[in-house]
Amino acid sequence: MHTRFPSALALLLLACVAALGSGSAAPTIHPASRPAPSSVSSPTPDEVAASVPTSATPQASPTPTPASPTAAPTATPRPRATATPTAAPSPPATVTPVESAPLAIHVSGNHLVNASGNTITLHGVNRSGAEYMCVQNGGIFDGPSDSASVATMAGWGINAVRIPLNEDCWLGINGALVSASAYQSAIESYVTLLHSYGIYAILDLQWAAPGTSLATYQENLPDHDHSPAFWSSVATVFKGDSATLFDLFNEPNNIGMIGCAAGAPAGCQTAVAESSAGNVAAANWWCAYVGTGCITNQNSAKFSDWQVASMQDDLNAVRAAGATNVVMVGAEQFANDPSQWLANVPSDPDNQLAMSFHVYDFNAVCVTASCWNSELLPIAAQHPIITGEIGESDGTASFIDTYMSWADSHGVGYLAWAWDAWGCGDVAVLISDYSGTACPGYGAGYQAHLATLRS
Repeated sequence: MHTRFPSALALLLLACVAALGSGSAAPTIHPASRPAPSSVSSPTPDEVAASVPTSATPQASPTPTPASPTAAPTATPRPRATATPTAAPSPPATVTPVESAPLAIHVSGNHLVNASGNTITLHGVNRSGAEYMCVQNGGIFDGPSDSASVATMAGWGINAVRIPLNEDCWLGINGALVSASAYQSAIESYVTLLHSYGIYAILDLQWAAPGTSLATYQENLPDHDHSPAFWSSVATVFKGDSATLFDLFNEPNNIGMIGCAAGAPAGCQTAVAESSAGNVAAANWWCAYVGTGCITNQNSAKFSDWQVASMQDDLNAVRAAGATNVVMVGAEQFANDPSQWLANVPSDPDNQLAMSFHVYDFNAVCVTASCWNSELLPIAAQHPIITGEIGESDGTASFIDTYMSWADSHGVGYLAWAWDAWGCGDVAVLISDYSGTACPGYGAGYQAHLATLRS
């Protein structure tokens, strides 16, 4: 999802706009351009990142993504008035950094195991901000990134935090408002801080753009111009950190394919023919997952025609850098359509792949227990499943409660959108402030469910 959250109706309207010909609803949510903060976020974990502006226009996309100032996949709604929590839950017990065996996570068969070889299930949150602050306000994090804020997360029983990233900011290209060194240092420091509290980190490529265009929103697929270079660099930095997972691309989505790059395999021409015949989904599964060389005209008025990077392309970049970290590969249609995932899973020489699934109440494909049973369980029999985003648009926890109960019974992990103080209401925002006060309904429901897992 994306930074502040609009009403359910606005989310539905956003979803329609975000599809841009893909025919699917749009799920991650982010904020729109914000006024410049009073200070730029520091790479030091114990310093508060860029201050949070008091006036900001949010955006939505299935993660619902922040809208672009030009041609973005999602429209940017105005946020509703923030609801004042009626009852603040008692603060969590004070949590201090853990002194234990090194944190590590690996795939073993169809489940994840920790450094001791014990099965582990991830339950966490998405910490949005690093994907947009660096191209909107010259900051890095939206809100604090210090020890107190991480201790608060740990106090909820969170054992994983997903951090959406911007490829241009990491690489320091296309006019990003922070340098590559500052951005990378801040992310490294934050990941180290999370680990010190026993929390796994998931690094997610969320905002990307081909060519010389600045990445200012979530495109439908990663671009070959920069995404492999991004993952090669990220993998080089974190290849010694087995407690950090890589989520190759936030929410893959259908786009038309019109041609093939020089040297592309024959499968590319087959995929292009499928796309031209109207079978965009079939073309996308090959081009976006196991193929290479596909060219799209998605947003060509802004980018010209551009070559997509497949999950196999990006996975190859990770492994070529010498990283053996767990890699998450998302489903199609905003990570909510797992129907052809097993047939198109990339080849991993290290056998360290996990499937990434997203589910919101407004998704269009797989939102019922019947679908989860028929589509996810066959995958879970072969690979770990991490639900990188869960959420709902009605301000309650009724939908996520249903999903979490199902997931708990099948050993499937999940991370809620979003640990950001964008304002409570009919949106997927967990907290009203960074001291960890849960938003009534949705946030309180998630906090309560995490508490049951520790009882």
